[in-house]
Amino acid sequence: MLQFPPWKVLLVLAVIAWGTLLALPNVVNMSGAPDWVAKKPVNLGLDLQGGVYLEMEIRPEEVIGGRLEVFARDVRTALARTDALAPIHHLAEVRGRTMTIKLTGADASGNFPVEDAIARINRYNGALEGGIAGGRTYDLRRAGPDTVTVSVPPNSENLMMADALTKTETIVRRRVDPDGVAEIALSRSGSNRLVLEAPGEPDPQRLKDLLNRDGRMTFNIVDDSPSSIAAAEAGVVKPGYRLLSGPTTGPLLVRSIPEIVGSDIANASQGNDDANRPQINFRLNGNGARKFFETTRANTNKRFAIILDDVIMSAPNIQEPIPGGNVRITGDFTMTEAQDLAAIISAGEMPAKVQFLDQRVVSSTLGEDSIQAGYMAAIVGLLLVGFFMVLAYGIQGVFAVVSLAVNIVLIFSCLAMFNATLTLPGIAGIVLTIGMAVDANVLVFERIREEQHAGRSIWTSVQAGYERAIVTIMDANITSLFSALVLYIMGTGPVKGFAVTLALGIITSVFTAVVLTRMLTVFWIKFAKPKRFNV
Repeated sequence: MLQFPPWKVLLVLAVIAWGTLLALPNVVNMSGAPDWVAKKPVNLGLDLQGGVYLEMEIRPEEVIGGRLEVFARDVRTALARTDALAPIHHLAEVRGRTMTIKLTGADASGNFPVEDAIARINRYNGALEGGIAGGRTYDLRRAGPDTVTVSVPPNSENLMMADALTKTETIVRRRVDPDGVAEIALSRSGSNRLVLEAPGEPDPQRLKDLLNRDGRMTFNIVDDSPSSIAAAEAGVVKPGYRLLSGPTTGPLLVRSIPEIVGSDIANASQGNDDANRPQINFRLNGNGARKFFETTRANTNKRFAIILDDVIMSAPNIQEPIPGGNVRITGDFTMTEAQDLAAIISAGEMPAKVQFLDQRVVSSTLGEDSIQAGYMAAIVGLLLVGFFMVLAYGIQGVFAVVSLAVNIVLIFSCLAMFNATLTLPGIAGIVLTIGMAVDANVLVFERIREEQHAGRSIWTSVQAGYERAIVTIMDANITSLFSALVLYIMGTGPVKGFAVTLALGIITSVFTAVVLTRMLTVFWIKFAKPKRFNV
């Protein structure tokens, strides 16, 4: 228990040196330090650094409308020609929470194959994940001699909303923090709301512009005949087509149902063209690359439009079938625009447009005041604890104060290592740790006092003090650690910040109290050779 061979001493010193290097950027500018030295201070939360607070929601009618538009592609596939079945000609239109399928081809007796159409569509109408096994996602009903309506029952709507909120949460995080290095906080509020906190973000409008985009990327076949475009501009749009335009193209008629959609895109990134101008590169996944090849093979010498949020980004002519699935978009982009567009495309399509309910910009001045108040509380707490420990336990109290200071350094080094964010409740956790960190030392010192009063030597007293206190120390700290873990798992936002610093403080305080203080005590006994401790 009291043996400290050289390797153990070197290990303790290495841990302290490592912690000091990681924590040093919080008090010293390390920009000129070598590459292997940490240069970045601990990340500060919104309440300390300032930044942007946004509350947003997704609306059920938009989620359901979007899912019905996706289902329209399955409807087209179900009613298309197969080796065994003739096509059922139709027009599908989504309005609000309902899709109407109008059959356009009657048999010789004037009847429309409505029941056959429902049966064929239902083959693509399986249950949602988490739904009733063997059930159906959509309700299909005959609404006339030539019409089928598709609606969403309540149980499917609940599952769709839960899935949409999860996807929106993921997409928001990918758009705002595509590299995963910004310390944003994203939490749910109710069944259809999200709260975003972006520390250090100076421009709330940029975040809103990023999140306002649907990110709906599609590849659509184009009808660029002048007569059809002229008719559409006059208000007579060709059935099954839409009139769209873009910054580099005039008005074009594009097929309403796309050939390729955002889910077919594997990733996107900002690049540069041959003239070193910013462009957007993206790669299709296996399924998307196959559909892209088949589309370009079946529509050679036609144009197809690459559309992002109903704006034609590019409309090239298909010269030949295009394998591989690598696509690029060129245009008059700035570097920031290309990076933001790449983040939007790569993150994927929003299940529904987000609506902003609340926006706040938190001043960094408030954060600076909180930091100063936290520092003052920590310093005062450290001084008071140190004064009491030295007064009560003499030289051992000095060792406890040294260990306490090292403990604080190690807490900041762990925050830096895990790239965690320090919030105002986190500072409260550190201040609380200052008081808790000496508990283990007090237990040991009281045991040593009892052993000395019983007449034992200084070595025997120290040995017995640590051996008899270690179980109590571990029990107390493990139960506190469990409490911190529960707070972290069950809590959100500020509660998690408090739990993180509390848990780190518990772990580092055990190291400093059980290892560092004991090592200092052993060295002092060896070199000073006292007869007893003045405790």
